[in-house]
Amino acid sequence: MFNNIASRYDLMNTVLSLGIYNIWKQKLVNELKHENPKQILDIATGTADIAIALLKLNPEKIIGGDISIEMIAFGKKKIEHLGLQHKIELQLADAEQLPFDNNKFDAVTVAYGVRNFAHLEIGLKEIHRVLKPTGKLVILEFSNPRNKIVNTCFNFYFNQICPLIGRWITRDKSAYTYLPQSVKVFPDGEQFENILQSIGFVKTKWKTLSFGIATLYTGYK
Repeated sequence: MFNNIASRYDLMNTVLSLGIYNIWKQKLVNELKHENPKQILDIATGTADIAIALLKLNPEKIIGGDISIEMIAFGKKKIEHLGLQHKIELQLADAEQLPFDNNKFDAVTVAYGVRNFAHLEIGLKEIHRVLKPTGKLVILEFSNPRNKIVNTCFNFYFNQICPLIGRWITRDKSAYTYLPQSVKVFPDGEQFENILQSIGFVKTKWKTLSFGIATLYTGYK
């Protein structure tokens, strides 16, 4: 599914979020600005949009991992076009079997990816493993708004409008039908924070963005 939409993925993120995606992306980056991370792993990197944004932190190296070969291929083209090969490296990587040593990264980021882990706890344990002691995890993920009015509008847009736009732009019938379904069943908010703590993350926090449409989660090893 993600292979099929790789070439239109960045466009869809901007269009479907009505441009708010760029604000959320900056908030993710800001969560690490005081950590001064030198080695960063961006999981479910897609076309490397978040990895490129993380360059504002001036790290020594960013590795972007994704399970979709077409996403990685498209991301590499972007990086080469921008001349960023010396800073960003993309590679195929399964979040549940990360091909990295223990205690390697100062920070790990995941944007809109954890809800796609086949086994959530296994993926989070892998993140915990590759983080250095006191390393920071930042996760940006869609969530279900608690306000009834916002939730009603959100569900209508996500379930009725997004699939139509998605099919029109990407020609893929399943991708943006899957999106609202995956958000609906994801254990967001306090429930997800509890899972992070059960894995071993400490100083965990979460805060909603844009009336609860998205949530930013943070924690330390």
